[in-house]
Amino acid sequence: MRRQNPTTFVLTPAPATQPLDLPGIRRAVDAVLTDFLRHKAHADTDTALPGEVTQLLHDFLFAGGKRLRPLLCVIGWHVGPNHAKPPPPALIQTAASLEMFHAFALIHDDLMDRSATRRNRPTVHRAMTEHHNNQHIGNSAAILLGDLAQTWSSELLHTAGLKSRQLTAILPLIDTMRTEVMYGQYLDITAGKPSPDLDLALRIARYKSAKYTVERPLQIGATLTGADPHIHTVLSAYALPAGEAFQLRDDLLGTFGTPELTGKPTLDDLREGKHTALLALALRHATPTQLHDLHTLIGNTDLDETGAQHIRRLLITIGARDQIETMITTRRTTALRALNDPALPPATATTLAQLLNALTARTT
Repeated sequence: MRRQNPTTFVLTPAPATQPLDLPGIRRAVDAVLTDFLRHKAHADTDTALPGEVTQLLHDFLFAGGKRLRPLLCVIGWHVGPNHAKPPPPALIQTAASLEMFHAFALIHDDLMDRSATRRNRPTVHRAMTEHHNNQHIGNSAAILLGDLAQTWSSELLHTAGLKSRQLTAILPLIDTMRTEVMYGQYLDITAGKPSPDLDLALRIARYKSAKYTVERPLQIGATLTGADPHIHTVLSAYALPAGEAFQLRDDLLGTFGTPELTGKPTLDDLREGKHTALLALALRHATPTQLHDLHTLIGNTDLDETGAQHIRRLLITIGARDQIETMITTRRTTALRALNDPALPPATATTLAQLLNALTARTT
């Protein structure tokens, strides 16, 4: 059923060569999410959920996310024949559905990673544990809240007001995106202890980040505007290296970042023993003594900041951090080269270039 009084949006069309209004797109997406959760919080039905559920999901969604996937979905729409026009409300709500799905993915990811904080706040399972003073209830409630976010993501999509042919066209992409991120997450949790297997680390990055975060949202937007196959090829040529560079930067921030800026501790990935490209390169090139120290410290749940500092020094000495920086630069260059294709509207190409630089040089 369509919601009554849907939120309306007024976005100023960008000049032909100027970047798109990304802050305006973020505000429009936030308005959809706020309106949707307000409606859910005041639903007068027998199945109305406790207020803590919608409030916690609202707090999670509005704790500082980048809205990257909705932005890329709207940017993808701007490759089509109507690229100079403001994006329609149906597109904005479709983009918002991707952010709701991302909330599901993050809530479950934090639980699987046993993370204590995200965006400088307790993770959902920690918050629910504290609220109910029971860890089992907290973990179970987080699973259900994540499932609810996934369900509401579908509701947002199917009530967006898309034309039948548009919905039919993007549903296979939505299904593929969801499957790919589950595959990437499965690879991540079953990878075992970090090893020199760089190919596996990059495959995890491709499915957890490059495809899910960048390629599929761009393709969904492009499909809604009826872009031709060549445009899809160009977008993929940009998206895959861009998404891998984004994840490689994320791996660096997970170890070398500033928690006050990233919103997450720099001990979590090291304590968990995440199989990342950073650690794969370190294990490939370490001396026997360095290997002993890395194997002793990484994956140790009692790792403290002193031990983490020793790992960081090793990653620098071995050259793994510099190698990751080189890989980021190479992928950024490849992605930027794809934007030279004349089929891309100038404003769209400019926006994607600026977004890429912001994401790969970021500190948060």
